Parts: sequence; structure tokens; C-alpha cells
Amino acid sequence: MSLLVMLPIATVFFGFFETTSDYFSLLINTFLLKYISNSILLLVGVLFLSFLFGVGAAYCVSFYEFPGVSFFKWALILSFAVPAYIYAYSLTAFFENYGTAFSILTYLFGPYEYNVFIPKVDGLFGSIISISFSLFGYVYVLSRASFYYQSQNLIDVGKNLGLSSKKTFFKIILPSARPAIVVGLSLVAMETLSDFGTVSFFSISTFTTAIYNAWISFDDLASANQLSFILLLFILFLFFVENFSRKKAKYHSPSKGGFVNRSKIKLIGKKSFYATCFCSILFFCSFLFPVLQMLYWTFKFPKYLQDLNFFSLGINTLLLVFLSCIMMIVFSFVSNYGNRVTKSKFLEILTTISISGYAIPGVILAVAFITLVSYLDSLIFINFKTMFIGSIFGLVIVYFVRFFALSSNGIKSGYVKINQSMDESAYLLGYSKFKTFTKVHIPYLKNSVFLISILIAIEIIKELPITLILRPFNFETFATTAYIYASQDLLEAAAAPSLFLILIASVFILFVSKYILSEN
Repeated sequence: MSLLVMLPIATVFFGFFETTSDYFSLLINTFLLKYISNSILLLVGVLFLSFLFGVGAAYCVSFYEFPGVSFFKWALILSFAVPAYIYAYSLTAFFENYGTAFSILTYLFGPYEYNVFIPKVDGLFGSIISISFSLFGYVYVLSRASFYYQSQNLIDVGKNLGLSSKKTFFKIILPSARPAIVVGLSLVAMETLSDFGTVSFFSISTFTTAIYNAWISFDDLASANQLSFILLLFILFLFFVENFSRKKAKYHSPSKGGFVNRSKIKLIGKKSFYATCFCSILFFCSFLFPVLQMLYWTFKFPKYLQDLNFFSLGINTLLLVFLSCIMMIVFSFVSNYGNRVTKSKFLEILTTISISGYAIPGVILAVAFITLVSYLDSLIFINFKTMFIGSIFGLVIVYFVRFFALSSNGIKSGYVKINQSMDESAYLLGYSKFKTFTKVHIPYLKNSVFLISILIAIEIIKELPITLILRPFNFETFATTAYIYASQDLLEAAAAPSLFLILIASVFILFVSKYILSEN
């Protein structure tokens, strides 16, 4: 499994030293600096807004009581159901000339040339807005969990030292939650750098669009690998800077006074109104806005809904989800049970390597996989390209490399809760290791398997670049169908598949909401 993950990644590194066509030399002298600057600006903008939205919302629902707090606590995670590229379609459809905003103003105030007053939300600004509202949920969920487990002792110490509520937040609450916030922002950073659908739709030149164009438009796989290598170095640099900035800082309380539960502060008057408004606006902008926009287009142009082969798209999507879940969960059990039985440090290192694919953008993994298969095809007299490129099997393998971390970590967290004494008791009763695994471990971990399956399903339903590059001919999902329509400037037609994608993902998210928002 580790080899399966390492080979595509190693292909990117070794591909950097291959000879390329004049395309890469042309990039270095012309557009490479633009790709770098756009990627950095996009990353900084998204991280800033994600921090603002995620930490702000988590702080409100964790520390205060105000109207609607019980609703917003779970409603804000629905932003996970809206991929950034679909949010981009909604923004464009709403703010474009004679778009939804124009129709609303015309309906309310009569005919007029309102386009001069409607702001244009596109380009880099539109990309930042779309990705931020789609991804801030990572920061929200992790920050909220960290805020929930902060002891009242820390806050009381701040009050005894004369700190105001504002200073307590910036000097105690926020620093104590730094590990969770940084993990959330790291996930946001990885997703931002790997985003393809949004930046492609807004015609923003970033590394992901450059990698895709190098392979698709210029048929230069070596240049695509070299650009992938540069992007990988950029991601690794970000993690190095963050780890170095922490040095030996500690975020746990060394005292033995125990954990003291906090009681929420009940807001009244203006403060209650502001908190409700903030969460309401965030929920509307991150979820209701794209859903309502897609509903509007779907009902306004029912022809596209009638032309949509919902059954075929649904079967294709569920087939990918089913095969990927089976493969990932089986191998997760194998690796985690192997570590539990052997207690081998070497196997633990291999397991850590096997989950590293989650940090690699999907477009890089797709290109690296094609490079690897092409190399094996030329080395061995077997038609590997036909077997793996443009096939469901190849698609599932790259999904495995990309999302195996979700499955492996989920099973691992479940195994942590199974005491070794349970295994020893089973052995004393005459159970073999295999029977202990099937009769004790699997039934105990069934809830973990359920949660993991849904998380994998959400990721695969929303995944675009891997599916777009590696899918079989004439094999479409809701994501690829929406993207193809949008790339042809048919936003009205993209509304129906986008709406179905959001609704299916929302149902899955509601299924796992009790796990995500667990306060036990």
C-alpha cells in the first residue's frame, strides 16, 4: 500500500529531471511568475477569510447563548456540501449582466439599466470568495471542538489577572486553540492549492491550471510533472514554516486541577443581535445562496432538468463511491490490524507514508499516475494504458491514493478505543487472530466504518480534477457534467447537476453531523 502511494509521488520528483519541450522554457520566461503570484494571492486571501469565518463562528456557538445557536451549530457545516466550483457558478449567475440580481431588481423596482450598479464578482476576487465559503467549515469544525474542550480554569485565570473579554480571547482562548486552527487552515491550504474547477472557471492562471493545460492542451507530460514538483515543494515549505514557528510550544495545561466545564454566556440586546446576524449571514452565503441560485435556474429552465440523465449519473457516482469505499476500508483494516498485532515500528512508518497522498493535489496525482503507467507500459510488454488510463479501475486507484488517509485514520481512531485486554480475552477463549478480528473488532468498529464510508462518499462526489482526467470515455458524474456545461458557458444547464450534487452531499453530511459535532 505504501508503495502504491509512493510510486506516483516519486514519479513527480523524478519527472522533474526529464527533458521537456520548449513549453516549460517558455513558461519560465513568461508566465511562471504569474502562476506563482496568483497561487500565493489566492492562498493568502482564502486563509484570511477562512480564519475569520471559521474561528468567528466557532467562538460564537461555543461560548455564547443567543437565538438560533442550536441551529447554527450544525447548519454551518453544510458548507461542506457545496464544492467551490459550484459556488463559483452561483456567484457568476447572480452577479453577471442581466443575471439573477438584475432580474430581482427589475421585479422589485421596474425596468432600468441596473447592470452599472451590480458589482462584478469574478477573477481572483471571485475565486477567493468561492473557495473561502466552501472551505471555512474545516476551520469551524476543528476550532469549535478545541473551544469546547477549553477549561473554565484558563478563562478564570485571565479574569483574575484583569484581562477583558477581548484580551482573554486573543491571549488565552485563541492561542490555546492554535493546533486545531492550524490543522484546519492546513487542510484549507491544501484544498486551495489543489483547486482546479474554480480557478479554471474564472480563468485564473495558477499551478493547477498550468499542470492541466501542459498535459491536455500541449501534450507535454514532462512539463506537467515539473510544474507539479514545484507545487509540491511549495506545499512542503508551508508545513515546514508552520512547524518551525511552533518550535517547542505547549498547548496543554500542566496543572492537575482537572477540567472544569464552561457555562455559556447568554447574550442580550445588541450583542445577541450581532451574533445572530453574523451566523445567519454566514449560513446564507455559504449554503442557502448557491442552493437557491441553482433552484432558480433549474425551475426557470426545466428543459435542462428533463435532458439530465439523472439515473446514469447517479449510478456512475455511486459505483465509484462503492468501489472506493470497499478498497479503502479493507486495506485500512489490514494495515491497522497488522500494526496492532505486530507492534512493529517499521509498519507504523509505512502506514504513515501510505496516508501522505491526502496532502497531494488531485491534478498532480492524476498526472503522476498517467506518467507512471506510461513508463510501465514502455518498460513491460503489457498494455497498462488500456487497463488503467480511462478506466474505472485506474480512477479508483487514484482515489485510493488521494483519500486513503480518511479511511486509515478513521479505523485507527476506532482501534484506539479497543483495549488490548479484549484481544487477550478472546485468545483465552480459543479465538484465533483472524476470528478475533472478524468476531470482535469488525462489530465494534461498525460505526467507524459507517462514518468513514460517508466521508469518502462526500469527497468522491465533489472530486473534479481526478475524475475529469482519468474517467472512461462517455462516463460522467454530477461533478463532471456540471463542469462541462459551465466550461461551455451554459450555467443554466449546469444548475441541475450542481443542485443534485449539493443535495446528495447535504444528506450525507447530516448523517455524520452527530459525529462531527460530538460533545462527548
